Amino acid sequence: MDIMYRGQNVQTVGALPEVGSPAPDFTLVGPDLEDIVASDFSGRRIVLNIFPSIDTGVCATAARKFNQIADQLPNTTVICVSRDLPFALNRFCAVEGIENVVTASAFRSTFGEDYGVAMANGPIATLLSRSVVVIDEEGTVVYTEQVPNTSDEPNYEKATQAVMSA
Repeated sequence: MDIMYRGQNVQTVGALPEVGSPAPDFTLVGPDLEDIVASDFSGRRIVLNIFPSIDTGVCATAARKFNQIADQLPNTTVICVSRDLPFALNRFCAVEGIENVVTASAFRSTFGEDYGVAMANGPIATLLSRSVVVIDEEGTVVYTEQVPNTSDEPNYEKATQAVMSA
C-alpha cells in the first residue's frame, strides 16, 4: 500500500488484515524483554496502535490519546506497537505517566510483515506505518486504518466506535 512520509511516496510490504478475517498471531517484546503474544489477550478486545517511533511528535500524541481512551474501554487492551526498543517505550511511558496501555516492540519479530505495515522503502524503511487494528474477543479483525500520511493522527473516534461495537 502507498502512504506518504514527509511528502515522499512510500510503500508498505503488504496490506492490513481484512475486516472479518482472523487476526494474524503476533509475538512482540514487552517492557521486561519477555515475549508478548496474541494469546495473552484471549477473551479481550485488542486495539493495536501501530506507529513508526515513539520519539516523534505524532506518535507520542497518539500514545497519549490512546492511553486516555483505554481507560474508558471495558474488556479491552490497547497495545502501542513500534520497532522502538522496549527501553525507549518504557522511558516515554515513565516520563508521560502512561499506565493504561501495553507497550510492545516489534524489533525482533515479523509483526510488520505479518500485518502489512512495515515500510518497504524510503528514509525510514523497515519501521512501521501509522495504523490501527481492532480485534474482537474471538480474534477477528473488526476495524483497520492505515493513515495515508504519517504526519496525521489516526481516527480515534472510529477506532473507539469499532471497539464498542465489537
